[in-house]
Amino acid sequence: MIEREVRHGLGVVNVNLLAVQDLRKNFGQFEAVKGLSFTVEKGESFGLLGPNGAGKSTAINMITGLFPPTSGEIRLRDIDIVRRPKQAQKTIGVVPQEIALYQEMSAKENLKFWGRMYNLSGKKLEISVDGVLEMIGLTDRARDKVADFSGGMKRRVNIGAAILHQPELLIMDEPTVGIDPQSRNHILETVKRLNHEGMTIIYTSHYMEEVEYLCERVGIIDHGQVIAIGTLRDLRESIGDRSRIMIMLDGETFNQQEIINHLEGSGLSVDKDILFKENLLTAFHKEPQNILGGLIQYLTRDGIKISSVEIVEPNLESIFLQLTGRSLRD
Repeated sequence: MIEREVRHGLGVVNVNLLAVQDLRKNFGQFEAVKGLSFTVEKGESFGLLGPNGAGKSTAINMITGLFPPTSGEIRLRDIDIVRRPKQAQKTIGVVPQEIALYQEMSAKENLKFWGRMYNLSGKKLEISVDGVLEMIGLTDRARDKVADFSGGMKRRVNIGAAILHQPELLIMDEPTVGIDPQSRNHILETVKRLNHEGMTIIYTSHYMEEVEYLCERVGIIDHGQVIAIGTLRDLRESIGDRSRIMIMLDGETFNQQEIINHLEGSGLSVDKDILFKENLLTAFHKEPQNILGGLIQYLTRDGIKISSVEIVEPNLESIFLQLTGRSLRD
């Protein structure tokens, strides 16, 4: 697919901190990333979304210099990440999906260890560690073993380790997976604060509401390519600002193809407006109230039973579903 760049108005010209151009990665005959291109502006919070297997994690690994691309360019300011990954890594912080901490060491000992990996030492290291502990809200637990922490507290230390050296670019890959609501809120507020203070952030998550809350622009990846990029408002306008009608069908006796055939005369395009996943039928329409009655009539005229109906206003989940045909967790 061709990338859709949708920006609203002329806006203010900003300086790109990161530029990814025609990035490709092959694993044998399999092309995981297929000509990926996007930019992230200095000081921006940028959401990067894609269903499982879309190439998102592979792209992040190349941007952080963990392995080289098959072809393409990645530049962080004037640094060529492909040719000089070590130099770029000095100004990048990474929060991985997995907890990268030593369980038998305290929070402070872990942070000191990772600080030394960034060449911090002496008083500068102490100041940085104390500042990070305060930011992640764990000053009073600094000397406790990480093994005794909750999952959310461990993830907060994980974030702390990534920001010790005050990176220009912070990449956060699913930082709130499997944690309690209190820790999740603390992490989101920490990310907000870091961005407000000038740190550029790339944020990936399976929780759409997090991306909507944190990110100014969003890039959606599918099949190794960016298929849409822009603000939430831009992306809504690009798909016609349409709501979702979610209809849960009752039982297992219905035939999906027969139902789709029935809907041919309902005013909906089967190719563009209808999605089917197991018992859930999703229809997209700009004025859902105007077609809901007729849609239910089409479905029930041959004895199909409906267990629930819900109308969801346009949001990032709707945009993602319509562009990819899949939910983010598929």
